[in-house]
Amino acid sequence: MPRNLIIRGRYFDWGQRTYLMGILNVTPDSFSDGGEFNTSSAALVQAQALVAAGADIIDVGGQSTRPGAKQITLAEELDRVLSVLHVLRPEISVPISVDTTRAAVAQASVAAGADIINDISGGTFDSEMLPIVAELSVPMILMHIRGTPQTMQQQTDYQDLLGEISSFLARQIQAATTAGINLDKIIIDPGIGFAKNYEQNLEIFRGLRSLAPLNCPILVGASRKNFIGRILNQPDPKARVWGTAAACCAAIFNGADILRVHDVQEMRDVSLVADALLRQAIQHDS
Repeated sequence: MPRNLIIRGRYFDWGQRTYLMGILNVTPDSFSDGGEFNTSSAALVQAQALVAAGADIIDVGGQSTRPGAKQITLAEELDRVLSVLHVLRPEISVPISVDTTRAAVAQASVAAGADIINDISGGTFDSEMLPIVAELSVPMILMHIRGTPQTMQQQTDYQDLLGEISSFLARQIQAATTAGINLDKIIIDPGIGFAKNYEQNLEIFRGLRSLAPLNCPILVGASRKNFIGRILNQPDPKARVWGTAAACCAAIFNGADILRVHDVQEMRDVSLVADALLRQAIQHDS
């Protein structure tokens, strides 16, 4: 696996520690924090708090991808994302990723100072996405999904869940490198909660190491998600911090390199302890 990536002068040394991606949804309708940070001033305050708490990357999303979320227009997404990037970029030193499936948003975001494109469709929703990201020469996160956020919960019938996730990601890695994206700049995400039911989400955690042969850093986004709410019988996403901590710990022990989280300060403690327990042991063994 590529051992490192340098983004905006920051060194990501894969396998040495867990990196944290702080979630900044600038949407009115995201499942956990919709409407809280969808003004530029609120977004900046939150981004600064995430960085102070230990975020290595800030992930800005202008289109909610929760189950059933309605698709917004390109103009709306551009307006939401760019207005926030223009305020964030001069003030935030860590890399900023933009969570989008549209090539036009990717292009405009990088022009406005974004460093990474995070595509929940793995580059499948917009045929221009992979060529544009190749042209922009920025890292890209490829996630596994079936269907769209509107239809994905009806598409959970897998014969071999981890095999199908792995083969989808392998195909998209191939498509991305064929389009001209450097393999060292590709990060993969199994897509917890995206066209996965409760049991399948748990299966992904247990089988996460089966993605290691793809030779890309692995991102896991479990923060506050419904499967945690079901285990805890906790309908309020914000009250799922301890459950998220357990999921993050399991992800680290099964090979995750990046955790995409809302509660950065708490998950930084989780990752520091998990890394001390696990990664130093790996280094001593190797």
